[in-house]
Amino acid sequence: MRLAVFASGEGTNFQAILDAVGDDLLPAQVTCCISNTRDAGALQRAEQHDVPTEVIPPASFETPTAFGQSLLDALKAHEVTFVALAGYMQKIPPNVVDAYRGSMTNIHPALLPAFGGQGMYGMHVHRAVLNYGVHWTGATVHLVDEEYDHGPVVLQEPVPVYTDDTPDVLADRVREVEHRLYPEALRLFAEDRVRHDGRTIRIEDATASPRSPSDSE
Repeated sequence: MRLAVFASGEGTNFQAILDAVGDDLLPAQVTCCISNTRDAGALQRAEQHDVPTEVIPPASFETPTAFGQSLLDALKAHEVTFVALAGYMQKIPPNVVDAYRGSMTNIHPALLPAFGGQGMYGMHVHRAVLNYGVHWTGATVHLVDEEYDHGPVVLQEPVPVYTDDTPDVLADRVREVEHRLYPEALRLFAEDRVRHDGRTIRIEDATASPRSPSDSE
């Protein structure tokens, strides 16, 4: 797996991916980190690990298609076979989705389809969870399609919500799960163990990854 990571923020999930690769837990090579902003902390993490970086701001292009083509050019230049969105605050253009359909994932800080969709990212999600009064939230790794937080679910893990939680406290608890779940999901793709038919995801060799209920066929 030649992996590109897209990130807009601090890059803690990107760091978890880098750590998993460095610890031989993820059989992949991180070939580049792409951001839509020069201020992303993820770019500094990339430089510290000698990972090439690309900054491609969408405002520089007249159309989403042109923006997407620039992304595709960068991915081709780095010979990328798989894309992991890790806190990337920009909708992926349709031409990029088409080119990497089935080979592009995102991680969301809730149990999709709950608390997903446009505008539901980062602390917005955790505030919504607390305001709604649910007892469980979690993390979801899903394939990327043309809609926000809509693609088939690859892995999910629940996280409890306590009555005295603040958004920051809940975010930290969810983030701990994200940092474990995302490298695990990417490992399944790297080992060619993910099969999907429509919205149904099946993981080959269920004993190695018990978190996907669709395994129990």
